[in-house]
Order: sequence, then C-alpha cells, then structure tokens
Amino acid sequence: MSSRIPMPPPPPPAELRSWPDREALLADRALAVGELTRRLLGGGRFALFAGAVLVLQLGWGMVGVLLAELGYGAILDPITFLLTLVVALLGLGVLVPGVWLVVRGVRRDRVVRERLLLWAALDRHGPTDARLRAPVASACWAAVSAVLCGLGLWLGFAVPAGTDPANGYGLVAYGMGVAMIFWINGLIGLFKAVGHFRMVLRVVPAGRSASSGRPRHV
Repeated sequence: MSSRIPMPPPPPPAELRSWPDREALLADRALAVGELTRRLLGGGRFALFAGAVLVLQLGWGMVGVLLAELGYGAILDPITFLLTLVVALLGLGVLVPGVWLVVRGVRRDRVVRERLLLWAALDRHGPTDARLRAPVASACWAAVSAVLCGLGLWLGFAVPAGTDPANGYGLVAYGMGVAMIFWINGLIGLFKAVGHFRMVLRVVPAGRSASSGRPRHV
C-alpha cells in the first residue's frame, strides 16, 4: 500500500459543513493547509520543477548536436549525418516528457492553489497561518526562478552577439532554445512565488491578529 498522502479535497460547502466545534475545524484546516502548502512549495515539488528543466535541456541539447553540425554548412558524410539525426530524434523524444512535466506541474499547481485558498479562508490560526506563509520556501522559489530568468535573458543576447553568423546559425538556434527553456521556466517559478505571496496577503493580511478571525459557517 502506498504511503503517499492523497491531496486534500476542497472543504465541503457551507450548508454541508458538520464540524462539531471550532477546534475540529482548525484541526482539519491545519492538516489540509500543511499538505497543500507542501505540494505547492515543498522540496518534492521543487525537485519536479528542476527535473523538468533538466529534461528539457537534455532533450534540446541532443537536438542541438544536429543543429550545430548543419549550422556550419559543411557536407556531412552519411554515417555522421545518420548518427546526428538519430540523436536529434531521440532528443525530440526526450523533449516530449519534459514539456508534459511542465504542463502537468502548472495544472496541478492551479488546483492546489485553489484548494489551499478555500481551506485557508475558513478561519485564522497562528501556527497554521505561519505554515501557510512559508517565507523560506517562497523566497527560495523566487530566487531560483529569478536566476533562471536572468540566465535565459543573458543567453538570449550573448549567444547571437558572440557567434559568427557566417558559420554558426545552428549554434545560435541552439543557444536561443536553451535561453527560452530557462526563461519560460523561470517565469513559471516567479509567478508561483508571487502568486502565493499575494494569496497569503489576501487570506491572512499583514498585521492582523492570527487569533482574531472567526469561523465561517461552521
């Protein structure tokens, strides 16, 4: 039997809520908020994010072998061309699961964020709200994503400027692809970090007492 904790469902509608008291509501809220925050910003989610970037770069690197060879305009012997073509096709095959990982991650993040917002809006509780803020995890996501964006932006200008257009069109195409992978995934991570920060400010406004909230339709 798998020990993985299933994703918490959304809280029941107001007319169907049956918590006997506020303590029961806060206990369920703490469990749901903790698990959903972990799924959104935790180490496992970050590992999947980094893995998707690595898979995309690996696949594009294999395609880049063919681009680099063709970009120089040299006539390749049949064996070399066949080998580079096979590597490029394998690279396209690697790119497919990388794109799937990115798309799947974005979709799951949206579902997790929606459920987290619903659970967090039920009430206020200091320790649970502190886990919801997750300042260290949010800062790590923002910092790493900013580095990816910066690296992608730098490569987008540095590669075309530093490559001889007479014999390096393939290298330019490869470098721009690398830059785009960094840039797009960096933006995804930044939007995630900023979106979480904005959600926390909306649900748990700064300066508001964590214990001042009142249960809603318990």
